[in-house]
Amino acid sequence: MAVTADGEDGGGTRGSAGAVEAVFRIEQSRIIAAVARVVRDVGIAEELAQDALVAALEQWPESGVPDNPAAWLMATARRRAIDLVRRRETYARKLAEVGRTLEDTAPPPEPAEADDIDDDLLRLVFVSCHPVLSTEARVALTLRLLGGLTTEEIARAFLVPEPTVAQRIVRAKRGLARAGVPFEVPYGAEREARLASVLEVIYLIFNEGYSATAGDDLLRPGLCEDALRLARVLSGLMPKEPEVHALAALLELQASRTATRTGPDGAPVLLADQNRSRWDRLLIRRGVEALTRASELGAAPGPYALQAAIAACHAGAASYEETDWTTIAGLYGRLAALTPSPVVELNRAVAVSMAEGPEAGLALVDALAAEPALRGYHLLPSVRGDLLARLGRTEEARAEFVRAAGLTRNERERTLLEERAAGL
Repeated sequence: MAVTADGEDGGGTRGSAGAVEAVFRIEQSRIIAAVARVVRDVGIAEELAQDALVAALEQWPESGVPDNPAAWLMATARRRAIDLVRRRETYARKLAEVGRTLEDTAPPPEPAEADDIDDDLLRLVFVSCHPVLSTEARVALTLRLLGGLTTEEIARAFLVPEPTVAQRIVRAKRGLARAGVPFEVPYGAEREARLASVLEVIYLIFNEGYSATAGDDLLRPGLCEDALRLARVLSGLMPKEPEVHALAALLELQASRTATRTGPDGAPVLLADQNRSRWDRLLIRRGVEALTRASELGAAPGPYALQAAIAACHAGAASYEETDWTTIAGLYGRLAALTPSPVVELNRAVAVSMAEGPEAGLALVDALAAEPALRGYHLLPSVRGDLLARLGRTEEARAEFVRAAGLTRNERERTLLEERAAGL
């Protein structure tokens, strides 16, 4: 039985509004995906989904919350999409493609089959992360359409003005429409290229939450949670793609350490000093299982699989000193060969320093000093300072920590680096 607005829910209009907002937040991406299949435009699909939300806010306080509120929202949005197609002569051909059965019948009271919804979601993922858009636009649009975040929430998460985010989203929708990006999942070589873009967007969202590039906080847990949820959804939608499972594994394993990466006052806690008994064993188990699924698909390990394997080495070690640094250094070497990057080489230098000694690591770090990509990267002098300190070269180490503090835009990291310099 539906709960009426003035009945047993005890919340009246306020209770109905809360139910609408809660359901819409969960179902928004599915509704947009289903409607976009009809209208072939993610911008219009989002507007129609919002129209369904407004209709629910107007009607549910009077009629009561439906037995299946998600189905009600889906049916309302689809009905409005079909009405729009009917009204616009330019959509006549698309209406025929949708199916003549829609012309004289109302949408079903329940959503389409689960598989159909999953197909629509997968299409929406690939459209939101289309390479025709800039990386910033892809991230903003993905969080908006698939993460369900408001413009204000995205702006707050990335520490940029709200109008900037709003412009990125508007331009992204216009860019997709102007480029005529089809609402479909690509195949063959195009799919491989587009999948790389999808995974990169989710990876970037997680990284910004895991180690914020700027601001007063080291972590933004909400972004980590959004990225992890997107990775889990994608692994369910694409069960035969090894790198999809590998990315999910990497994020699960990294997220397992989140609670120990900062102290009670929000100050960063280095990996060597983290309380490993507080690492989330459930997330570690999920990560290992996802990595196993990736390896069972038989493909050669890709960049996310190699990074997940490194994270698994950390997760399985009883202490920082007992970590299998030789294996980690080897994995970083394979990763550098697969996707050459000075940042990967810097991480390899840290692992080599633990496996072979700080002198070996320092030689690798010094070889990176002239890399243009690392010129303003605060972790280069930070790592060098740590290695110099281990070698007893205190004054040089202090200078490196001071230089690193001057390069970072994150206040928590700056404080930590200044404290390390003062401690020497």
